[in-house]
Amino acid sequence: MSGLRVYSTSVTGSREIKSQQSEVTRILDGKRIQYQLVDISQDNTLRDEMRALAGNPKATPPQIVNGDQYCGDYELFVEAVEQNTLQEFLKLA
Repeated sequence: MSGLRVYSTSVTGSREIKSQQSEVTRILDGKRIQYQLVDISQDNTLRDEMRALAGNPKATPPQIVNGDQYCGDYELFVEAVEQNTLQEFLKLA
């Protein structure tokens, strides 16, 4: 699978996860960066795929991947935005 993907979930009781997911998509939309939203709540194999790519069996959304390269989680995403290194973080540069 190629291109930028953001693994998220439409079913969560966690306000933190909802907030983090919406902030990631808001920033990407604001910067006009194209991505595919992958809803892991639709299929457990997607959740397993996200965790395998992240290298963490307990990884939670949002997780960001470009092609088969893992970019990072919410904290790393925000850090890249603050340091103005988002293109490099997303492996677009």
